[in-house]
Amino acid sequence: ELNARANRLARYLRAHGAGPDRLVGIYLERSAALVVGLLAILKAGAAYVPLDPMYPTDRLAHMLEDASPCVVLTQEKLRARLPPTNAVVIAVDSHSDAIAAQDAADPGAGSPDLTPQHLAYVIYTSGSTGRPKGVMIEHASVVNFLRSMRKQPGLEAADRLLAVTTVAFDIAALEIYLPLVTGATVVLAGARDSSDADSLLRLLEMHDITVMQATPATWKLLLHGGWKGRKSLKVLCGGEALGTDLAAELLERVASVWNMYGPTETTIWSCARRIAT
Repeated sequence: ELNARANRLARYLRAHGAGPDRLVGIYLERSAALVVGLLAILKAGAAYVPLDPMYPTDRLAHMLEDASPCVVLTQEKLRARLPPTNAVVIAVDSHSDAIAAQDAADPGAGSPDLTPQHLAYVIYTSGSTGRPKGVMIEHASVVNFLRSMRKQPGLEAADRLLAVTTVAFDIAALEIYLPLVTGATVVLAGARDSSDADSLLRLLEMHDITVMQATPATWKLLLHGGWKGRKSLKVLCGGEALGTDLAAELLERVASVWNMYGPTETTIWSCARRIAT
């Protein structure tokens, strides 16, 4: 069902100008529609530019002006908050009938010129000057990363990964794509759940989560919220320095702790090391 929905949207995007090295903004709330949208953009051969609805309007306006996407995917409730853009704006809910009418079969490459060196996404970082800059990442780099992460720290079909990271942060690619290419389950936390200890604790237990990736700040949030741990949980920690005290606290409560490091420019994580007791 996920594949069919992504295929239909991919064909609709192609009909509106999406293709190799063309950028498509994705401005959606965290839901199944977000995953469908990401996959559809990739299937269309285009590259996505994540636009987090929680971002300030000025930052979104800069990203839209700088990236100049040909299409922006959104939903009607967010459309009014979207800064002015020359892109074709497609609200997935109000365009649902036209999208559903598309062929559900895999669209294929669509272009003989489409290669692993074409762009998969453009992520905006803070930039050394303090002004957001777009980092362009190719398909080959993402595939190499996913193949590496599947082996170590490792993910299996029986795993259930809780995805808590905004897609505007590149590590979200691990949370969404790694389970899908492995046959594992993605449990997508809502935007507000990700910053609320009680909500995260509930999701960890309710969905029997076996893997979760987060920053040290989020792990501290859980510990301060009284989390007793899960002995079946694999912890991936990155985005900030992992202190020895936090590592020790986590090791007492979970199956394993992995320290991850990597800048956006080198495609998500460049290094991963399991922390020993």
